[in-house]
Amino acid sequence: MLIKVYGSAVFGIEATTIVVEVNIDKGIGYHLVGLPDNAIKESNYRIAAALQNNGYRIPGKKITINMAPADLRKEGTAYDLTLAVGILAASNQIRSENIDKFLIMGELSLDGSLQPIKGALPIAIKAREEGFEGFILPNENASEAAIVDGLKVYGVDNIKEVIDFFDTDAPLEQTHVDTRQEFYEHLHFPEFDFADVKGQESIKRCMEIAAAGGHNIILIGPPGAGKTMLAKRLPSILPPMTLHEALETTKIHSVVGKVKNKGLMSQRPFRNPHHTISSAALVGGGSYPQPGEISLSHNGVLFLDELPEFERRVLEVMRQPMEDREVTIARAQFTVTYPSSFMLVASMNPSPGGYFNDPDAPVTSSPAEMQRYLSKISGPLLDRIDIHIEVTPVPFDKLSDERKGESSIVIRKRVEAAREIQTQRFEEMESIHYNAQMGTKQIRKFCKLNESSKRLLKDAMQRLNLSARAYDRILKVARTIADLEQSEQVLENHISEAIQYRSLDREGWLG
Repeated sequence: MLIKVYGSAVFGIEATTIVVEVNIDKGIGYHLVGLPDNAIKESNYRIAAALQNNGYRIPGKKITINMAPADLRKEGTAYDLTLAVGILAASNQIRSENIDKFLIMGELSLDGSLQPIKGALPIAIKAREEGFEGFILPNENASEAAIVDGLKVYGVDNIKEVIDFFDTDAPLEQTHVDTRQEFYEHLHFPEFDFADVKGQESIKRCMEIAAAGGHNIILIGPPGAGKTMLAKRLPSILPPMTLHEALETTKIHSVVGKVKNKGLMSQRPFRNPHHTISSAALVGGGSYPQPGEISLSHNGVLFLDELPEFERRVLEVMRQPMEDREVTIARAQFTVTYPSSFMLVASMNPSPGGYFNDPDAPVTSSPAEMQRYLSKISGPLLDRIDIHIEVTPVPFDKLSDERKGESSIVIRKRVEAAREIQTQRFEEMESIHYNAQMGTKQIRKFCKLNESSKRLLKDAMQRLNLSARAYDRILKVARTIADLEQSEQVLENHISEAIQYRSLDREGWLG
């Protein structure tokens, strides 16, 4: 008897429906075809034990299972439940009338209980698109899949519940999620607040500008100056995620299995990988590609602490994704693309000893050592960072001051006002939402300078020997400073401040 059961495979952040054809005929054998990986090939042992422990069995006949389309590689243990239901239906151990109305996924334990799967959200979106009545999956993934409206989602704990549902019409409890209500209910203020930061007013100003325009920023300062503390507070002044951004971000995290027992992500991600990270882990990849840290920080912040300690080749692979705001991973048989629109926040010591720009500490590194240390970061990568700012240690009198600084809530209101100006400015441009995303055409249109501003910028370009990309970065930052001041024109003081935020372009830093 031939039965068709439906599962799904995730490629990139999109799902593809997989038809599992189970045929049972005379003879003996178990044949699984359709490019399954080893985890799927081993599924017959898990399925056999799970069925036996729940009063069922794999029939002693010739079982042929095809996973179509057969030219797409399938991987993982999420097909256990799909295969098991197909075998039971094809051997007439359960009724099969309604099986084709549901998409079924889940990993089986030997006792028949279900373990969570990856990619439940994109799978649910695809199931709705293709007109399935419902999606049966492990309970831990139910709230994640139920984000999708118009699809019945049934979370189950054991294969016996699925068997009874199809064979005896025993009801399954449907998981309901009001997507909008859940999103707005979970919009809470981030844990870290700029009110806790003592002093560092100029650095707070830089962080505000970076947040307002979505600019990449690097903090340069000695150990203990507060670089990490400041970076962790940046998400607290970013505008709250929109519902569309939340869905997009949740989708990426779903693919790597980081949304278990959760619904929609409502907080912007903050990713802080260790400097020993590989290029595949940072940008994504592997023999079967998965999203990397730059995609997991999509719509949020990627913090690279101690930037020169990262391998140079690892940092270089970020250059293209930082420009295109997406990363494409090509393999011989397929290509996947992951979104990677993130704010890069990097930090570094100014020298190997760490105290080059600390006025109270001796310089212990030779010029050659400092040049070697700073050259670990390439010029093209630094050109893609809009704001370079020096961080110096906070003096004792400010550290001991018990008065609170300006809170993140107050700063975020100014940031949101600036972002609103940018939203209106770019409302007719589908791919541009804030100043950091502007291309050359938009810079020429929205960052027009008067004669005095042009002279100031020309002098700075010649004196600091800035690249063409640095020129564009200065204009973008100046546009954001003007937006924060509600100024329609980019004025000389805006250009002057933006030039100050190119510390690593000055003589004495990189030669």
